[in-house]
Amino acid sequence: MKPSSGRTAPTAPLVIESSVVEGLPAEGALLLRMSGSLDAHGAEAWSEELRGHLEQADRAGLRPVLDMAHVQLGGAAVLRTLSETTRARTGRPDLIIVRARPGVREAVHLARLDGVRLYATLDEALRELARAASRVEELPAWHSPMADPLRPSYDDLHKEVRALRARVRTAPVIGMAQGTLMVRYGLPDSGSAFRALREASQRFNVPLRVLVSAVVVARPPDGEVWFPGRRPLPVPQLRILARGGWDPRYRRQMTEAVLREALAVGQAPAGYVQFVDPAVHALMLETHHGCAETFLDHLVRGRGDGTADAAARVRGRPVGVPDVSADPRLSDDCRHTLLANGTHAVQSVPVLSSAGTCTGVITVLWPDAGHRPTAAQAEALALLAADTSAWLSWYHRTVLLDALEHLHGMLARPVS
Repeated sequence: MKPSSGRTAPTAPLVIESSVVEGLPAEGALLLRMSGSLDAHGAEAWSEELRGHLEQADRAGLRPVLDMAHVQLGGAAVLRTLSETTRARTGRPDLIIVRARPGVREAVHLARLDGVRLYATLDEALRELARAASRVEELPAWHSPMADPLRPSYDDLHKEVRALRARVRTAPVIGMAQGTLMVRYGLPDSGSAFRALREASQRFNVPLRVLVSAVVVARPPDGEVWFPGRRPLPVPQLRILARGGWDPRYRRQMTEAVLREALAVGQAPAGYVQFVDPAVHALMLETHHGCAETFLDHLVRGRGDGTADAAARVRGRPVGVPDVSADPRLSDDCRHTLLANGTHAVQSVPVLSSAGTCTGVITVLWPDAGHRPTAAQAEALALLAADTSAWLSWYHRTVLLDALEHLHGMLARPVS
């Protein structure tokens, strides 16, 4: 994050903070949080900085979402520069503005800016985008938006809804972590806490939602070192995950390797991996393959009851569903979503810690009813789950604790 140059209000300089919605690589959102005063003097610098963030979003394939909850807007110059910025994005996805103050919403609305979609809240955006997705689904083929490359596709709308739903689920934990750091280290505002979290996240390549969850649940530090006496741990001996040459320090790389191996073992065309977020005690989608957008939206909403993965988590043992249409353990919502995804058989395998606690679930999906994994496949999936547990434990006790230790050292250091 960097403050915009130019003359800004001395008590509230304009800043823009950017963060990628976690868990949704290449199909999520780049959230741009703005705070401070926005006037004619700083409008040009702000416009230049905003364009840079939007170009970053376009290069990464992310949907830009501008959070203006803490912005004071002033003058026609600001609207003019916003208009110029969005006009240059012709052919790109619209810029979504959320949580703007009433005066800001009215000014942007009256200006009738092209390329801007304005929502009062994230929830309102989710509802409207979901309705839009439903309307697109019902269009006849000759009205399909796929015929017009400048219009969002049905899948684009579903991805947008899913990204924003993920943001809604993650935001409270981020807020808790910011508040924890503000109280613990006497930080002046939430922006300072967020910048510190982002810096540690990027330095150690730890997803932001994983880091903030650890901040919330970890015991507070009691001294200059957060985890005194901690020693480096060797990478565990992995049997299945070791053969790909994956770097265990990189969470995304390893989770994708887990899913790739699961699909290969089960000879399945689709599946997904979830890990438990200790801050919210819920399964969070980490990676997926071969799943329709409506099914992924179902997973991101976190409706775990009546699903094979939820049952595997609770029971601590594999749960197989050879016939989705007839299995009474599935909820009607889950059954409908699976069948719409073309899935008629499911196998969910829990990832259990050394203490027997479920830390995640690996799920594979098959299109044919009656499909059951062979004994050899079931054994290989159990071995893969054990590998995943060993790696995840090592990751949490090394890479994640390194990030927390760095965060503590950075914030506890006296200001010179």
